[in-house]
Amino acid sequence: MFDAAADCLRLLAAGARLSRHDALIPAEFAGHLPAPARLFGALTRVGANTKAADGRRLRPGERLAAAFEKMSPAYVKLGQFMATRPDIVGFDMAKDLGRLQDRMPAFSRADAVAEIERSFGRPLGENFIDFSEPIAAASIAQVHQATTKDGRKVAVKVLRPRIEPEVAAEFRAFSRAARLIAGLSPTTRRMEPVKFIDTLKAAAAVELDLRMEAAAASALKADLKDAPGVRIPEIVWPLTARRVLTLEWIDATPVSDFAALAAKGVDRKRLARTIITVFLTQALIKGFFHADMHQGNLMIDEEGRLALVDFGIMGRLDETTRRTFAEIIHGFITRDYHRTAKVHIDAGYVPKTHSVDAFAQALRAVGEPLFGLSADKVDMSRVLQQLFDVTALFDMHLRPELVLLQRTMVTVEGVARALDPEINMWEAATPVVRGAIAEAIGPRRQIERLRDATQKALDIAPHLPRYVELIAAASERVSDDAISASQRAT
Repeated sequence: MFDAAADCLRLLAAGARLSRHDALIPAEFAGHLPAPARLFGALTRVGANTKAADGRRLRPGERLAAAFEKMSPAYVKLGQFMATRPDIVGFDMAKDLGRLQDRMPAFSRADAVAEIERSFGRPLGENFIDFSEPIAAASIAQVHQATTKDGRKVAVKVLRPRIEPEVAAEFRAFSRAARLIAGLSPTTRRMEPVKFIDTLKAAAAVELDLRMEAAAASALKADLKDAPGVRIPEIVWPLTARRVLTLEWIDATPVSDFAALAAKGVDRKRLARTIITVFLTQALIKGFFHADMHQGNLMIDEEGRLALVDFGIMGRLDETTRRTFAEIIHGFITRDYHRTAKVHIDAGYVPKTHSVDAFAQALRAVGEPLFGLSADKVDMSRVLQQLFDVTALFDMHLRPELVLLQRTMVTVEGVARALDPEINMWEAATPVVRGAIAEAIGPRRQIERLRDATQKALDIAPHLPRYVELIAAASERVSDDAISASQRAT
């Protein structure tokens, strides 16, 4: 009873905040609603702040992002997660939410010190020579600069005080709202709002354990150890715990600081291609990728290497998915729409009841208009929106990991295009895509598959006599039953 009342109060407060930005029932969507809902929406919009600094009306996604930025950490996470699901919220809104700024007021240095001492069971001075005031603060944690006892310069990330119960309470309210939404109509039920919130809750649980972020950074560093010009910070494991993450400090320049990049002599065109190459190498060859590659998480170190930071959102693709996605991209690059359609259907993304030729024709409608356009005219988010619209006609099921990959591609393209407005994403992707296909179907991989299959056969071999006995016994029982049934019938 108390939880239900508390959830209702939380949701009412959130509704009030959203209304102040015309983000509860946006005017743009009101025409699709019944009259009572339209009237309620109009009342909630009275006095709403809907204008940008330049006087233009903000888009619904921009207004929602602005509202979330002023709400609790759970709503920031909700907005970030919605940005990864353009299949649900639409590409325009996902794109706007992708720019949501995860910034919160810092908590005190004293609270951070207390958490570190609690986590390691000893005074701060036994771990660090110096420990700064907070230098960056976000919804879940904040970062301090420090120096370890052995003289290493490090970044220390500390979770916010009492963040776990606060997030848990918000998610309890989210779940209650999701169940209500699911019960409104078959359409809202098909959107699976309860599953959506459950998935977000699981993702947030990972972010609230900084050991998971440390493990992700460590794994990515191992994957990219041979990649030239790339740097992932080293994790300081003895000074990392559930609520504290310590990693190597990197003196670097954000890729968004064009003046500083110019002073360093950085070739922005080359950097743009490097960013695309590094992302696709992670995703299509290694199968484990940084899924939050916005400008704030990409920097250039003192040696000119691309440094990646903040590993809270990661994506993973299995071998089959990597090969399939590489072939799909390659099909668009080479304009082989029949092959691209066949890959979709063979992979089970599109039901086999649909015609390969018909699906290829639909894909051609998306791909052909791109060729001949200058790079600045090709908007990846628009291309993917059209692709989603077309594939929906063929009952394509969108897997979350692919949606996350596609959303990250849009982010990466945006960063690359800011550096080099003339860059062509497809052209830059070609060498990595071809490499991924060669890696997947080349002789070495075929030998590895043969070895794996042989090993499985050897594992099964000792049990074969027993399997044969069981099959023979089953066959005998079926035969006996058939004879008995025949005798009864006569």
